[in-house]
Amino acid sequence: MAAYSRTQLLLLLLPLSLLCLCGFGSVLGLKAASGPAEPPNPPVLRAADPPAKDAPAAAAAAAAAAAGASPPRRATGWKLSEEEACREDLTRLCPKHTWTNNLAVLECLQDRREETDIAPDCNHLLWNYKLNLTTDPKFESVATEVCKSTIAEDVHSQGEVIACLERALVREAEQQDHVRPIKEECQRAILRVAELSSDDFHLDRHLYFSCRDDRERFCQNTQAGEGKVYKCLFNHKFEEAMSEKCRDALTTRQKLISQDYRVSYSLAKACKLDLRKQRCSLDTNLPRAREARLSYLLLCLEAAVHRGRPVSGECQGEMLDYRRMLMEDFSLSPEIVLHCRTEIEAHCSGLHRKGRTLHCLMRIGRGDRSTTVDSVCQSALQTLIQSADPGADYRIDRALNEACESVIQTACKHIRNGDPMILSCLMEHLYTEKMVEDCEHRLLELQYFISRDWKLDPILYKKCQGDAARLCHTHGWNETSELMPPGAVFSCLYRHAYRTEEQGRRLSRDCKVEVQRILHQRALDVKLDPELQKRCMTDLGKWCSEKTDTGQELECLQDHLEDLVSACREVVGNLTELESEDIQIDALLIRACEPVTQAHCHDVADNQIDTGDLMECLVQNKHQKEMNEKCAVGVTHFQLIQMKDFRFSYKFKMACKEDVLRLCPNIKKKVDVVICLSTTVRNDTLQEAKEQRVSLKCRKQLRVEELEMSEDIRLEPELYDPCKSDISRLCPNVAFGNAQMIECLKEQKKQLSQRCHQRIFRLQEVEMTDPELDYQLMRVCKQMIKRFCTEADARNVLQCLKQNKNSELMDPKCKQMITKRQITQNTDYRLNPVLRKACRADIPKFCQPILNKASEDSELEGQVIACLKLKYADQRLSPDCEDQIRGDSPGVGARLQTGPTAADALLCAEEAAAQEQTGQVEECLKVNLLKIKQDGCKKEVLNMLKESKADIFVDPVLHTACALDLKHHCAAITPGRGRQMSCLMEALQDKRVRLQPECKKRLQDRIDMWSYAAKVAPAEGFSDLAVQVMTSPSKNYILLMIALSVCVLFLVGLLCGRITKRVTRELKDR
Repeated sequence: MAAYSRTQLLLLLLPLSLLCLCGFGSVLGLKAASGPAEPPNPPVLRAADPPAKDAPAAAAAAAAAAAGASPPRRATGWKLSEEEACREDLTRLCPKHTWTNNLAVLECLQDRREETDIAPDCNHLLWNYKLNLTTDPKFESVATEVCKSTIAEDVHSQGEVIACLERALVREAEQQDHVRPIKEECQRAILRVAELSSDDFHLDRHLYFSCRDDRERFCQNTQAGEGKVYKCLFNHKFEEAMSEKCRDALTTRQKLISQDYRVSYSLAKACKLDLRKQRCSLDTNLPRAREARLSYLLLCLEAAVHRGRPVSGECQGEMLDYRRMLMEDFSLSPEIVLHCRTEIEAHCSGLHRKGRTLHCLMRIGRGDRSTTVDSVCQSALQTLIQSADPGADYRIDRALNEACESVIQTACKHIRNGDPMILSCLMEHLYTEKMVEDCEHRLLELQYFISRDWKLDPILYKKCQGDAARLCHTHGWNETSELMPPGAVFSCLYRHAYRTEEQGRRLSRDCKVEVQRILHQRALDVKLDPELQKRCMTDLGKWCSEKTDTGQELECLQDHLEDLVSACREVVGNLTELESEDIQIDALLIRACEPVTQAHCHDVADNQIDTGDLMECLVQNKHQKEMNEKCAVGVTHFQLIQMKDFRFSYKFKMACKEDVLRLCPNIKKKVDVVICLSTTVRNDTLQEAKEQRVSLKCRKQLRVEELEMSEDIRLEPELYDPCKSDISRLCPNVAFGNAQMIECLKEQKKQLSQRCHQRIFRLQEVEMTDPELDYQLMRVCKQMIKRFCTEADARNVLQCLKQNKNSELMDPKCKQMITKRQITQNTDYRLNPVLRKACRADIPKFCQPILNKASEDSELEGQVIACLKLKYADQRLSPDCEDQIRGDSPGVGARLQTGPTAADALLCAEEAAAQEQTGQVEECLKVNLLKIKQDGCKKEVLNMLKESKADIFVDPVLHTACALDLKHHCAAITPGRGRQMSCLMEALQDKRVRLQPECKKRLQDRIDMWSYAAKVAPAEGFSDLAVQVMTSPSKNYILLMIALSVCVLFLVGLLCGRITKRVTRELKDR
């Protein structure tokens, strides 16, 4: 009797509405009655004691008898309305047309309990009716057919009949072929009975007896009623101590809930009003069975939450529990069991607990090339993820929660527990030191599916739902469209975020920020970009099978851009173009470049809109000390990718797209576009066109691109390709960056192959015309340019540096670089545009034979310069040309540091160690002229001695020693044509003039050197001989001897002529 008295509460806890199923009452031998279409709100609990936890079924029967219960329920004529215990309540609360239907009466009385009290005896009667409902002959007949292999002869034993039918119903949903199909009406009746037992686990006799011990172990302090014991047992389902029998019974119960949410008392009660408010049961196009599915309820209410509509906290709490339940046990989703059975058996067996099987399927579903899942299974996984919606609260995914707990506690502790931004925070720390491997795998497995439906990121949906509806014509959260599937919505959003210029078609600022966030996350793994993975799966296998490290797959696809199939090439091109506008999309690169960004690019990095400024800044600071190897490699790789298509350089594209379409149509590669536009600018400049064809903004950006290309030979394919073999042969250990490789090839120019030599020569010709493109010169002399050449035109920078080369403030490294460039200019007059212009009349006049012998592509090896210097020594050049020859001489010492004369420079190694600042190397070589073995070197020193006669500035040692004497005695003498040298010689011979001792000594040394040079350097022609005689100190003696010789020859000729004449006359007389 005590057990019976504690049953009052159970009567008050009937689950959701029975009216929506009242039409199925006939299966129990009852006539259908009409009822409302919406499930009514479950009643509010009132104080009453439940039956004893361990009360046997007999106690319930005894209780029913003590209460004067009605005859056995299988009596077909028995009616609840005829019972005395409920007649008063029935008359007061229920419409008369429901009295003939027991289920309609049951629903009515339960619904009205919220508004008024029902007599205790009536409550007892109703509870007893529910307890004995499964003894109906209809159930037994179905059970005999469906469950004959699993039920003992006594089909009435402890709820086995209904338990067997429930299992059969579950199996039918999970199987493709139905051996013994259960009729739809019977299916509804089974779910109805499960619903009737949802408030108290005692009413589910099979589960009660299966879980008695487990209830005592895990839920001893949990009172029965309102489905509390069910929920407690569900929470402990995967505990090690849970018995398998109880776990199986709980799983069956959960599977029934997934088929009809009303089988969960707490969920149905908590969400009844919200379901009505959000109109989640009024879609006439859907069958009633679908509306009852747990997934439908979750999707409908989640859509309301994501749209900002009010959903009660109690309902959201229940939803959270059941979403977690779906993620923990894949078997609760019949679609997963049905369509993913093969994958589970092959790859995920033995992982049934705590969501591991589901994550195993998700890992396979990511599309690793070794294993894949069927498209139907993939769709089932996507549907389950949408129903569970773990993106809104990471705690729903137990496997992820457990794997990432340590990361969340350290990296994301500033974010409120359960906040959707936790997942975003975890993605930001992906591949960092704070991330653990297990968390990384679980996170990527989940993000793979979230990335395929934009709605599964709640923050993105919240910020962009208006833009998506306006621009992409999307529907509700749980609605799909064939024209705009979920995966295509994000593509639509980012197109409007980056490519739309029309004001009305742009995204809102908040939405664009979220789109950028998602793009940053997707850049971490190509599998997070659905479109990229779909179109490029074949190419990934073909070209990138070995590129498995972080970020390598996308880099590999970019490297093989020309080899990709058209669909893949298009999506990779679009992504690369997007990165060029906002390099922060490449999260791995940005993470690697954080030190240099903070030190040099923090201003542009803080901008909400990038527009290519950050990458430009990183390129400009690529060789700063803060730049690490990973960042440098990433920046260089992006520069190399930009060469494949000018669209990949956002700033260049925006500045020059109109010029490219007009002047360079059908050209796609960036390097070809740059060459095309540069050639156009150069031609317009040389022809002094009134108006440049290339716009000003394009010319400015073109200059930036040219400067960037000059830093690395790989950025100039026309130069790099012909020189690859030379690089491996001559410069194998030289780095590509900082123009070091180009500088190495310049220094080894004489050993280069013909094609590479020609390309290097053309490069030098361009650099000498436009010194800003000479990366090494501009880098080494950056401070000196600021000091000496701030007002100089960009194209005259080298000329300015040469003029200030001997300044005391000149940096030694810059001076050495200037000397190198002077040496280069002395190898060919075409490399010296100023000299070429100044000597344009002298070169064809004096050096035409050399030009006739040379081909257009061949280098003149300094022949024209040497020719002009000889004429300079002879004082036969025009004034402009003479000035250039005098000012452009880098010094013999510098010239001897390269080429075949380097061996002879070892004679003066000590002087060479002091560089060539003081001219000591030249002085040493002059003194050791006889010891020089190579003819080329000897000739160069002799030429230097010869040139010093014509201009003292060519001889830095003599000029330094005699600087004061020149100022005092020869200030009025114009430099050039040997005038100042002659002045000093006259002063040396004039005893009245007192020269400085050092100057006097150096002048005497020069006289001796010139005399000595005349002995070892015989004239090559009559002009050279005449010059030597006229410049010799013994000129008068030589001329006298020549005159005497002529006289002697004349006399001898006269005598010989008389003798000859006499012989002829004798012959005539004969």
